[in-house]
Amino acid sequence: MNKKLLLICMALSSFLGMSAKSYDNPDTLIVARDGTGEFRTVGEAVEVCRAFMEYHKVIFVKKGVYKEKLIIPSWLTNIEICGEDAEQTIITYDDHANIQIPKVGADPSDNTLKPELRTQGMGTFRTYTVKVEGTDITFKNITIENNAAKLGQAVALHTEGDRLIFVGCRLLGNQDTVYTGTGGTRIYFLNCYIEGTTDFIFGPSTAWFENCTIKSKVNSYVTAASTPKEVKYGYVFNRCRLIADAQADKVYLGRPWRPYAHTLFMNCELGKHIVPAGWHNWGKASNETTTRYEEYNNSGDGASPKTRVAWSRQLSKKEAAAITPEAVFSTNDHWNPVTAAAK
Repeated sequence: MNKKLLLICMALSSFLGMSAKSYDNPDTLIVARDGTGEFRTVGEAVEVCRAFMEYHKVIFVKKGVYKEKLIIPSWLTNIEICGEDAEQTIITYDDHANIQIPKVGADPSDNTLKPELRTQGMGTFRTYTVKVEGTDITFKNITIENNAAKLGQAVALHTEGDRLIFVGCRLLGNQDTVYTGTGGTRIYFLNCYIEGTTDFIFGPSTAWFENCTIKSKVNSYVTAASTPKEVKYGYVFNRCRLIADAQADKVYLGRPWRPYAHTLFMNCELGKHIVPAGWHNWGKASNETTTRYEEYNNSGDGASPKTRVAWSRQLSKKEAAAITPEAVFSTNDHWNPVTAAAK
């Protein structure tokens, strides 16, 4: 390498280093699709955030439609992604489980191979619009959408990190809208709107839904928890409102994706679309001896304790009083999402 080229490379390296460091502070980053912010996509703003930040970093996203497949990687912490307006700030993508992708080790252009040997369906877990791997991540006032046609599972929000908070968000999709993907992780949803068709809230995490609106678009199942046996709490819905499109009149509160699924609806308003039995065993009688399905003090046409399946429980007032966000989330620390969400 000649001396002149070496000097240019050194100068460029120095400039890039300075550019990266310029974002190593708690200042707010501005994202605007129309080019009036520092970044045009949310992903670009996420890329400049330093790993394992000790300070709180806000990414403010102006109104607009952001078509991007966004990952918040595991090395990022203490980030808040805040939309200007929940209904007009939209992160969207359209992957679904049956999209064909190359098989590992196969050449998709090799026509000597049968199609099934060249490609495979994408599968549920790659379809996300937003995937949150980091810990202590907050989303506020923003829509996360998977707008794929009804061609299979299509996840809007996929979570893997711990201590995640969603406030005033809209989570839109059809089958499998929200996937809480890692057992033992904790998620708090406050004042959110979630809609879907089949099993549209599913997975093994511990999640509390407070004052959320849950909309079923067709006859199917709201939840499909897969809570690990050793985890006490799966999904807790408190003071939520369950509604449905006009064509949906036979919807179950949940069915167990795994045998020890835990789901609780308490102090909720259940629409008439909720079937009298309430819960489904996913076609396996053995699930009835392990599944942990509970209700307390629900109201509305869909609240019918006397007609619920015998293997579900109605909690006592004393039992319900002991179930609080602090009790559910205080595992190996004293995380209080109610306090954190109020900041």
